[in-house]
Amino acid sequence: MRGRVPAAPVWMLIATIAMIAVTTARVPATSALTVTAKSRAVAPGEIVVLTIAGASTAPRARVFGRELRAFPGDAGAWTVLVGIDLDVKPGKYTVTIEAGADKASHLLAVAAKQFRTRTLKVDEAYVNPSAASQLRAADEAKLIAAIWEESAKVPLWTGPFIRPVAEPANSAFGTRSVFNGQPRSAHGGADFPSPAGTPVKSPNGGTVMLARELYYSGNTVIIDHGMGVLSFFGHLSAMTVSRGDRVETGQVVGRVGATGRVTGPHLHWTLRVSGARVDPLALLALLGRE
Repeated sequence: MRGRVPAAPVWMLIATIAMIAVTTARVPATSALTVTAKSRAVAPGEIVVLTIAGASTAPRARVFGRELRAFPGDAGAWTVLVGIDLDVKPGKYTVTIEAGADKASHLLAVAAKQFRTRTLKVDEAYVNPSAASQLRAADEAKLIAAIWEESAKVPLWTGPFIRPVAEPANSAFGTRSVFNGQPRSAHGGADFPSPAGTPVKSPNGGTVMLARELYYSGNTVIIDHGMGVLSFFGHLSAMTVSRGDRVETGQVVGRVGATGRVTGPHLHWTLRVSGARVDPLALLALLGRE
C-alpha cells in the first residue's frame, strides 16, 4: 500500500518563494524612452536629428566613438544631433542612449555615397608650400582642431538657422579636389559664388572663437553655436568681429573675398557637428530655412 507523500517542509516553501522573488527582480524593466529620427539621408556628410521622449533626466548618447550632447526640445522631449563624418564607411552603427535607468538605441544604416571630383588651378605656393609655410599651416591646423572641441555645452542659437549669403552653393560638399594636377583632401564645406564684398551673416547665435588670417583659408571666422555645432567661414576680404564676440542670427561677421587658396571670390562655409564634417546645407534643411 502506497503511503501519502509527505508535505514539503515549511522552510522549503519559503526558500522557493524567495528564489522566485529574486528571479523576478532580475528581469529588466521596459524602457520608457522612445526615439524618432529625421534626416535628408543617412550617409557620409549628413546630419540625423534624434528626438528622445520619456526621459526624466538629460539623455547621454554615443556613436562613432563619440559622446553626443542632448538638449531640451519641444513638448518635454530631448534632441540629439548626430553628424556622420565624411570618412564614415557604409554599414550599420548603433546610437546607444541612456537616461537614468532607462536605455534605448537607434540603428543608423549608413549608405555609400559617391562624391564627384573637381580640378582647379591655384597659386603654386598653396600646392607645394615652402617649409616655413608648411610649419605655419600645421600650427594653424592644431589650433582649429582644438577649437572644434571647445564648443559650449548649451545651445547658443535660437530659432532656425539661416543662409550666410543669398547665392546658392555651387560646389558640392565632399567633392574630391585636384589642385594643379595633384589630388588633395576632400572638400569639407560648401562654396557660395558671391560677389566680392558681399556681407556674410552669422547663420545663428553664437560666440566667435577665431577671427584671423590663416594660410589656406585666408581671412577666417569661426563661430561656436554650442552643443558641438560650429561654423567656419573662409576666404573673407574683411572680418567685422573679433574673438570672444557674441553674435546674433543675421549679424554681419565679414565680407566675401578671395584670400588664401582660391580661384576667385566666394564664401566657403564649413560646418562641424560633434566633431563630424557635415554639409551645411543639411543643417539648413533640418534646422533652418533655405
